[in-house]
Amino acid sequence: MDLENTERAFAMKSDSDLRQAHGLFSLIAFPWLIRLGSVVLPFLLNLHIPIAPLLKATLFKHFCAGTGKKESLQLVERLSKFKVFSYVHYATEAILKEKGMDASLERTLETFSFSKNSTDLPFVVFKPTSLGRMELFEKIGQQKPLSPPEQQEWKRVVERFEKCCEAAEKLSVNILIDAEESWLQDAIDQEVLMLMRGYNKSVARVHTTVQMYRKDRLAYIEQLIALAKQENFKIGIKLVRGAYIDKENKYAQSNGIPSAICPNKNATDENFNKGLDLILTHLDTISLFLGTHNEDSVKRVVAFVEKNKLSKQHPHLWFSQLYGMSDNITFNLAEAGFQTVKYLPFGPVREVVPYLIRRAEENTSVTGHSAREIALIKKELKRRKALTAAQES
Repeated sequence: MDLENTERAFAMKSDSDLRQAHGLFSLIAFPWLIRLGSVVLPFLLNLHIPIAPLLKATLFKHFCAGTGKKESLQLVERLSKFKVFSYVHYATEAILKEKGMDASLERTLETFSFSKNSTDLPFVVFKPTSLGRMELFEKIGQQKPLSPPEQQEWKRVVERFEKCCEAAEKLSVNILIDAEESWLQDAIDQEVLMLMRGYNKSVARVHTTVQMYRKDRLAYIEQLIALAKQENFKIGIKLVRGAYIDKENKYAQSNGIPSAICPNKNATDENFNKGLDLILTHLDTISLFLGTHNEDSVKRVVAFVEKNKLSKQHPHLWFSQLYGMSDNITFNLAEAGFQTVKYLPFGPVREVVPYLIRRAEENTSVTGHSAREIALIKKELKRRKALTAAQES
């Protein structure tokens, strides 16, 4: 699988876009700068200092689809010309108070409606902590008794989850349910299992997100497979490595318990590969949505497909990368005939800042990722320069 074709990878990018991306990834490579920005940016926005235009022209432009529906769908259309699918998400973070949950649900369902009559948007997504309080998820996960008001509150959370799945069913699109921190996830896992039992009878409509940096996730997948075969339903899994490393370790330390996650990247990669191999051998039961920027993981799946003579358009096989990252994977996979999806966050600049900070932190924490992006950008700019020189001579 050739992931080195930069002409194809950056076909949507102008020379100016590439030079700006080069500058961004160069800055992101400095962890201290990202830590400073994570404090300073929200502070400046809260003081109503007009930095939003600068953010929109730089970080926001690179990692986000736009501020609203029109810009997002324009990008969806542009990507579709390169055989790349999309899924859009209003990039809100956790909602802290129960009164904001219904408004968040309405916004989520409105985003789902973008998929109506569109074959370019085969997936929709929601974040559990935008539909229910974190404290409630944690309490249920710890199997603590709920007070009568909390029982009613949880009932409303379950109803919001149901409404999202009902909307996805009506639109005939698949739904991705984001993962949260380990101490919140048990409650989400319980509800997701109920939703899979209800909506995944004939197709894998509901997809849970499995973070393989967690030590217990391989056993979790095995348990899901056993239940699905026993009860005759399909499983949907968005497989990722994991996004809350610092939070997980701090939580374990502050509570005097072992960390839920693997001790290092090598252990995470080993666990990820075991989970990936297990899923690939059960594609009759499991729909795999592979969310990764790791080229070795992508090549592992491609090799499996080729060895077993599977269709590149297998209905249970999807690849996905974030907008603004790993275009060499996305566009080369799509050109090769695989089903590839870009995640397109959108929303007002002020509300998207936490998402942008997380993307910057992710690029910093993943060893070598920024350097890889910079090397590919340099390669493409050099290719274009040589091509221009040849045409002018």
